[in-house]
Amino acid sequence: MDRINAGAALLARLGQLGVKYVFANSGTDFPPLIEAFANPGDVSLPRPVLVPHETACLAMAHGYTLATGQPQAVMVHTNVGLANAVIGALNARADNIPMLIFSGRTPVTEAGHFGSRTVPIGWGQEMADQAALVREACKWDYELRFPGQVHDMVDRAHAIACSVPRGPVYMSLPREVLCAETDLPSDRRPQMRPAIPAARSADIDAAARRIAGARFPVIFAQRGAGSDAAFARLSETVERWAIPVCQYWALQLAIPTDHPMAAGPDPAPLLAQADVILVIDALAPWSPSEISEGGALVLPSPDTVVIQLGQDPLFAQTPVRNFRVDLALPGDTGETVMALCDALDRRDPGDRIAERVRVATANAAGWEARDAEVAADTKAGTLTKRWLSARIARLSRTRPVTVFGELGARLPSMRLSDPQSWFESPHSGGLGFGVPAALGYHMANPERLCVAMTGDGSWIFANPLACLQVARSMGLSILVVVVNNGEWHAVRAAVEGLYPDGAAARSNTMPLTDLSPSTDHAAVATACGALGLRAGTVAEFEALLPEAVAHVTEGRGTVVIDAQVVRV
Repeated sequence: MDRINAGAALLARLGQLGVKYVFANSGTDFPPLIEAFANPGDVSLPRPVLVPHETACLAMAHGYTLATGQPQAVMVHTNVGLANAVIGALNARADNIPMLIFSGRTPVTEAGHFGSRTVPIGWGQEMADQAALVREACKWDYELRFPGQVHDMVDRAHAIACSVPRGPVYMSLPREVLCAETDLPSDRRPQMRPAIPAARSADIDAAARRIAGARFPVIFAQRGAGSDAAFARLSETVERWAIPVCQYWALQLAIPTDHPMAAGPDPAPLLAQADVILVIDALAPWSPSEISEGGALVLPSPDTVVIQLGQDPLFAQTPVRNFRVDLALPGDTGETVMALCDALDRRDPGDRIAERVRVATANAAGWEARDAEVAADTKAGTLTKRWLSARIARLSRTRPVTVFGELGARLPSMRLSDPQSWFESPHSGGLGFGVPAALGYHMANPERLCVAMTGDGSWIFANPLACLQVARSMGLSILVVVVNNGEWHAVRAAVEGLYPDGAAARSNTMPLTDLSPSTDHAAVATACGALGLRAGTVAEFEALLPEAVAHVTEGRGTVVIDAQVVRV
C-alpha cells in the first residue's frame, strides 16, 4: 500500500469527506501540508486558500458554509495563530456553523525525530494546554498522537461538527506526527455519520394544536427558518393562519421583510397580546430588561405558552438564558419548521380574514413610517445608515443580492424577499466578520451580488489589507460599503442607554468612542488593488453606485465605497 506523510493523509481524508477548501494562514508547522499540496499525486485534495490573518480566515470559511451548509477546514499556526482564531471560533459556535479547525502544535521533541524543533519559537510557542484557547468555543477537541489515527479522527471530527447542534471542532497537529508516514487513506465510507435528533411527533402535534387554538399567536425568529424550503413554507403558513412574525435582531430571514405578516422591529406590542409564542432559533427573542410600553416592562403573560424550536431550544452552551420554554422542539431547524407547518396544514384555520387584514394593516403602517424616514433622508441629502440600507436593498429588485451587515445596515429599513438575502454578524459580537464572510459566501455563490455593509470600526477589525489581498489573489468581486460615522456607535448607544443624562452623553466627544481622524478607506482600497470610491451625500452615492455594481457584477474586482454618514 502507498505510504504518505500524515499531513497529506489528513488532507486526502478531508477531500473524501467533501471538504472543498482549506482556509489557512501558514507557519513553520506546515511543511508536510505544503509538500502535500505541492505534490498531491493521484490524490484529490481540498483547495488551499491563503488568508493572511486568522480572523478573516475563519470568517471566510464561515461565509462559505452559510452559502452551502457544508463544513470547511481551517488551518492556523500553533498557539499564536490559534489565539487570533478565537474570535472566529466564537462566531462559528454562536451561529452553529460546522467547521474543522486545525492548528499545528510546536514539535513535542527537541531532537531525534523528523520534524523535531529547529528554531527558537519551537520552545517559545509551547503550551501545557493549547486547546484551552478554543475549548469553550468548540464542541470537541483532540491532539493527534499517531499518524495511523488520521483517517478515523478526521471522520470523527467531521461527524461531530455536523451533528445537531452543529458547531466547530478543533484538532492540534504536532509537527512530528504530521511528518511521519502512514497509509494512503482508502475511499472507504466515513466511519461516523452526524447525529441529527428530531422533535417527537407528539410534541409537534401539541405545538400545532396550541398555535391553532390561540387567539393571538406570535412568532419570534432570529436565525432564519433553517432552509430555503422552510422559508417558503413558513411564509405561506403564517399568512394562512394570520400569525405576525417579529424578526428581532435577525441574523437571517425567516420570511420576507415586507411580507404582510412581517411585524416591525419592536417586540413589545406583540408580547403584550400574545397567548401563544413560537420562538424559532432565537438566542434572545426579545430583551426583558429594555422593552417598555408606557414606562412598564412588557413581558409574556404568566399564562402565555412559549414554544421554542431550534437545534438546541435551551441553548445549553449559554450559562444564563431564562426565556420560558413550555414546549421544546429540538432538531434541525428547517426540518422541524417544515414538520410543524405540516401539522398546521392538517388543521382548519377557519375564517382568519379579519385577523389577517388587521395584522397586515398594522405592518403596512410600520413600513409607511419607516419609508417616510428614508424619504426625509433623501430630501435632506445627507447619508444615513437607514437610507443606505434601503438603497442597497433596492438592488434586489433586479438581481439576486446577498447583504452581510455588520453594524452597517438596518434591517427594518430593507425590503428583502429571499432567504439568502440577509446575514448579520453573530450575536457573539466578534468584530471583523462581515467582509471576509461575504468573500467566503461569494466563493460558493458567485452569481449573486454580494454586499458587505460594515461600520468603519468593524472594517478595521476585518483586517482590510488581508481581505483585499485575498480578494485580489482569488479573483473575488464583492461590494463593500464602509458606513463611516467615525465612532464606535454601538458603544455610544450603550452609554446613552444606561446614562442618558450623564456627562458622557452631554460631551461633544464621548471618551473611548471617537475614531477620528477617519482613515480614507477608499484610498486604502485603491492601494490594495480594489476600486476605491467615496461619497458624502445621497447624490454622490447615487452617482457612483451604478459604476460600483457594474464593476462587481462583471467580475472586475472588489469595490469599496467609503460612505460618510451622519452620526445617527
